[in-house]
Amino acid sequence: MPETPAETPAEPAPTTLRAAVWLLFAEAAGMVVLTAYLAYEVLTADAVDTTSALLLTAFAAFGALVLFLIGRALGQGRAGARGPAIVLQLMLCAVGYYMIQGGLAWLGVLLIALGLLLCGLMLAPPSSRALGVGAPDQRV
Repeated sequence: MPETPAETPAEPAPTTLRAAVWLLFAEAAGMVVLTAYLAYEVLTADAVDTTSALLLTAFAAFGALVLFLIGRALGQGRAGARGPAIVLQLMLCAVGYYMIQGGLAWLGVLLIALGLLLCGLMLAPPSSRALGVGAPDQRV
């Protein structure tokens, strides 16, 4: 009896895509840590612009959530999540550039390298094939 598509076991994601998903989860975890630090600073600071501080903390929390959701969507093989993930990584490169300009060169270089690495992993041919993005196979 032939197997139906629902019974066919799913092909495991390639290493490049799995690595990208785990790095996105690691970025989300880093943003959670940043959010906790910002919340601590808001609660313990003597003089602070409370509105700006709360907005910055909320923005960091939102960033953590978005990174997690995009990582989960990529892990589920949703091709539509790749574009937003790449945009976020390019934004990370911009943050890295300004950190270099601001005197934190080691951290800026690290962020740029992370962003470029993730872009490369998501654009790698095995990841593209797993997501069903790009040119179809040219096999005859």
